[in-house]
Amino acid sequence: MHHEIHPLRIIVMGVSGCGKSTLAQGLSLALALRMKDGDELHLPESVAKMSAGIPLEDADRWPWLDRIAAYLKSSEGHASESLGGIVACSALKKIYRDRIRKNAGPVVFIFLDGNAELIRDRMTQRLGHFMQAGLLDSQLQALEKPSLDETDVISLDIAQSVEAILQQALKNLKTSSTQTHTFSSLSI
Repeated sequence: MHHEIHPLRIIVMGVSGCGKSTLAQGLSLALALRMKDGDELHLPESVAKMSAGIPLEDADRWPWLDRIAAYLKSSEGHASESLGGIVACSALKKIYRDRIRKNAGPVVFIFLDGNAELIRDRMTQRLGHFMQAGLLDSQLQALEKPSLDETDVISLDIAQSVEAILQQALKNLKTSSTQTHTFSSLSI
């Protein structure tokens, strides 16, 4: 059976404060893939809303999700970046994940799941981030945890060290059933 090879496109997802950016940076180094924090792809108006403690609406998110998909897809055709990329992005609802899938092509989502109090504690310790800890409740309400029919999702518990989460992510990526990606050429 022949599988079509696609660039490895990873979305590290979950609510704010769960460790998306940290894991995405670790994966970027381990896999030699370019990485972008999804926050960098928000429009200034959206950043201003979140900084003021105002949750985004879907109308704010659609163009953002399209920019995320475009970033992942843009690695195609560039010899130095042909293996894909990584984006840290909340992707809280299935409809958001579906939009990324539709526009980026095959993607692997790594869902960082954890206890609300642990995440709240981490958020209050962050310095200089525009996302207010008070918005965690709205994110937890909006979160649609990936279901079993989302076979391109790897779920990881954040109640362990960053290094343990990274190693678990790498192991799961390597043994994932999504073998249509360029895993064989990566030194995982």
